[in-house]
Amino acid sequence: MLALLEGERQALAALDLDRINNCSHGKMELCDRLDKVRPEDLDEECLGLLDAVRRLNTINRRLRNLIATNVQSRIDAMAGAAGTYQGATGRTVAQPF
Repeated sequence: MLALLEGERQALAALDLDRINNCSHGKMELCDRLDKVRPEDLDEECLGLLDAVRRLNTINRRLRNLIATNVQSRIDAMAGAAGTYQGATGRTVAQPF
């Protein structure tokens, strides 16, 4: 999972959409496998790795949101209107995962 998240970060930096998509599918598959593991069966090393995974995923999510905000700003500038991709509440819809 750490290698996958590192690959996702590199794909985000390069704006490599195919690789971003592949990483997303890989994360979903690994999460499905991890859902079957009971937390009490994990040792300290595994818990430490999961914490590192959580932190790296948070960093990648923030990077995705920064990219999305940048793209939205560019689209708004080209369209000549602010809020092109806003939800019903008027707030920008951010990617939750």
